[in-house]
Order: sequence, then structure tokens, then C-alpha cells
Amino acid sequence: MNQNIESLTISIYTENNIGLLNRISAIFQRRHINIESLTTSQSEIDGVNRFVIVVNISEEQAVKIVKQIEKQVETIRAFYHREDETIFTESSMFKIKSELLFDEPQIQNLIKESYARIVTVNKDFFVLEKSGRRNEIEALRKELSVYGIMQFVRSGRIAVTKEEMKVTEVLQAFNNKY
Repeated sequence: MNQNIESLTISIYTENNIGLLNRISAIFQRRHINIESLTTSQSEIDGVNRFVIVVNISEEQAVKIVKQIEKQVETIRAFYHREDETIFTESSMFKIKSELLFDEPQIQNLIKESYARIVTVNKDFFVLEKSGRRNEIEALRKELSVYGIMQFVRSGRIAVTKEEMKVTEVLQAFNNKY
């Protein structure tokens, strides 16, 4: 097994039960592993949720964590993938004073060059939305911070695998049971 630390995406398909997030995060906590990003949502199958967790660990650690997660009663299946095996993105929002949009021409250039989009504008503030890789979002945040950011938020990673995952049959079987 590869002992190198790398950014891995762990996908967990689960039932939607109270307390599961605490039990899953405790698995990482017991191993002193920091969760870099965590997103949960409905999966492609009704009644099945999906966690997408990004961690910097070795493949050996990932194998152990996935096995531990799959021991949770509500977990249907868990997987890990390297970055080159996934297509992923994050999303962010920036709230900035409206006067800057009109008084600072460089702001408009930053918006255009970064492929951000304006979500809303009012007399007090405007909101930008930027999706992409974390380094792209961080670069925009750094450039906008010079002008002052009133609020900033970034989502966790959302990801799909490049290769077909055989989990669909498992999830459909689960869904048909209930």
C-alpha cells in the first residue's frame, strides 16, 4: 500500500439518520485526522444520502477508515478515490460593498477574469458566486480582500468519479427493500 499522504475523497452512501454525522466524524477524530471538507446531500437514489469527505491521508489509512465507516449500521457503502479519479468543484460566495463595484474598475476586471458571477446587487452590497478548484477560489479571495470582503463562505467539495461506480445497483437494491 502507498504510505504517501495525499488528498483523498471519501464517498459514503447512507440512510439519513440522526447522529450519523457525529459517529462518522468520530472515526476521523479517533485517528487524529483533520477533515478538510465535508458535504452531504441526497444521492442519485431516493432515500439514500451521500457524504463527500476530503482528507489528507495515506491510502492505507483510507482503507481502514472506509472499513470502519462501513461498520456503521446506516452506511450502505463507502469508497475512497484519488484526485485524478474524480471530477470535483467547490462553490463560494463573496459579499462586498456595492460602491466598490462602481468606484473600483479593477473589481469588474477581477469578476470577469475569474469567471465569477454577480448573484445580487443592492445599494449596500453585491454578492459574487465563484465555483471551481479551491486554489482558484483562494486566489480570488486574496485579490478581493485588498478591497474588503464583508462576508465570505466556501462550500465543501462535491465530486463524482470518472469511472462508473457499481454502487448504483447496491443503492437500488437498498431502495427496493424500503
